[in-house]
Amino acid sequence: MSRTSREPLQPLSPEEELLVRSLGRVMYVLPRTIDADMVGDGQLPLTEYTALMHLSEAPGQHLRMSELAGACQLSLSGMTRTIVRLETAGLVERVKCEEDARGWNAVLTDAGFARLEESWPSHLASVRRRFLDHFEGFDLLELARAFQRIGTAD
Repeated sequence: MSRTSREPLQPLSPEEELLVRSLGRVMYVLPRTIDADMVGDGQLPLTEYTALMHLSEAPGQHLRMSELAGACQLSLSGMTRTIVRLETAGLVERVKCEEDARGWNAVLTDAGFARLEESWPSHLASVRRRFLDHFEGFDLLELARAFQRIGTAD
């Protein structure tokens, strides 16, 4: 039995309703506006930037495709399409997993790291303008912890 079915339901207050609907809008709009800003600046699209970012932070600068897909919040097929584009541009390589011959790793190339560094200022400026600048005066650590609790809830 789910937890909500045992407790009496409480309608959302106007403030709660506004928060929930606003969050849904942010989840839809924010990635698209950051992507548009980056592409407009002649930089990597956000999906490709995010993949390279996760690879740059991984030990040995490589991840299994399934792990990278999870980190980027993409389906495996969506991640494969992204990696194919990056591989075609020489920014990543795909190599067989040493531990498991069935799996593939995405490996960041030197050119990929350089392209990530080139795109970073555009990403940073957009994230600040589109997101962080709206939280002046907020306790960002507490807000981040609340988001982490939501993101790890089961």
